[in-house]
Amino acid sequence: MEYGLIGGRLGHSYSKLIHEALADYDYRLCPLPTPEQAHAFLRARDFKAINVTIPYKELVIPYCDEIDDAARAIGSVNTIVNRSGRLEGHNTDFAGFTWILRKNHISLKDKTVMLLGTGGTQKTALAVARAEGAAEVLLVSRHPRGGALSYEEAAARPDVQVLVNTSPVGMYPDNGACLVGLGNYPKLEAVLDVIYNPFRTELLLRAEALGLPAVNGMGMLVAQAKYAAEYFTGKSIPDAEIDRIDGMLRARLSNLVLIGMPGCGKTSLGRRCAALLGKRFVDMDDVLVERIGGPISNILSPGNETPFRDLESAVAADLSRENGQVIATGGGAVLRAENVRALRQNGVVIYIDRPLGALAVGGARPLSQSAEALAKLYEARAPLYEAACDARVENTGAPDETARRIKEKFDEIFDFERAEPEHARHS
Repeated sequence: MEYGLIGGRLGHSYSKLIHEALADYDYRLCPLPTPEQAHAFLRARDFKAINVTIPYKELVIPYCDEIDDAARAIGSVNTIVNRSGRLEGHNTDFAGFTWILRKNHISLKDKTVMLLGTGGTQKTALAVARAEGAAEVLLVSRHPRGGALSYEEAAARPDVQVLVNTSPVGMYPDNGACLVGLGNYPKLEAVLDVIYNPFRTELLLRAEALGLPAVNGMGMLVAQAKYAAEYFTGKSIPDAEIDRIDGMLRARLSNLVLIGMPGCGKTSLGRRCAALLGKRFVDMDDVLVERIGGPISNILSPGNETPFRDLESAVAADLSRENGQVIATGGGAVLRAENVRALRQNGVVIYIDRPLGALAVGGARPLSQSAEALAKLYEARAPLYEAACDARVENTGAPDETARRIKEKFDEIFDFERAEPEHARHS
């Protein structure tokens, strides 16, 4: 192996995709399940340059002939370059975290900063916070020691201005978990979460609801890879490549979620959009029918919606954990805020707005069996669709044209440069 990543488990790593988009080398994933395998790999020194991830960022240090200031400050190495048998250790996580602060115009200087978690990424955030001139850095842990606060103690610090989650709380597959109430921090200016799966953790959704800057960890992941690739190649890579690859990953991995009235065309448009975007299509109603073991009318009727809505919420939560999908929701999926929050974790939500007069009446839709019932649903739900969506598309034309406009809205949200990678333009 010339270039690649070593770590204990690498099944969900995006590193190969990122590095090969950054530079023109073959980047391999090399899982080393045991420390003995990691030691043997490092003793052999049979590589040009590697990245290192959990749990070996500290194990590799004794093998490095020198380490840079960032690695020394953090106490871990995530990048090693082999210079004719002499190993240089670097930590590009420091630069990656600094980059997302600059990118999002978040200053830590003279601020009270709270860091959640006690792992290696907390050490990175702590080193950056000190380098950026934070007035005070508070460490918070579920098992506090060494001066760290408990979450109960942390809730009594209303002076916190920047909050950073470096813990795995809220990470896939345990989506939706959150240990802090942001209402305890009236001076809060920004929230960062190093998690990037899901894109919006419950913590970030709460921050967005308060109108606060809410930043996830994907930008940090791509930025640290960019700085590592510069060590690998000895060549400068424009920072614009971070934005391009960040956008590419988000577009590829994010769900497209279609909401709207029964009969507005979510299913037919969803299939077309899935083909245009190269994503798999999922119809929530189909999943519900499968779980019910029969038609939706078996458990949904006017005046008795609760059993169906409970099942619908469970399905929304399950589907939203995954990515790379086009999801056509049921017309009432927006009735519960918990469903909207779940769908927004990994999804861009598009409201398919079809005029009331063009909506189909009856069919398999138990709550819209008459024009009058449909009109009442429309009046009640239209504001909810508007509030839940990232964008709205009118469905008044040909289906293929409407699907194309939905795709355009989806792409606009990521706003990334679709040109060739920098290394390809100069090859």
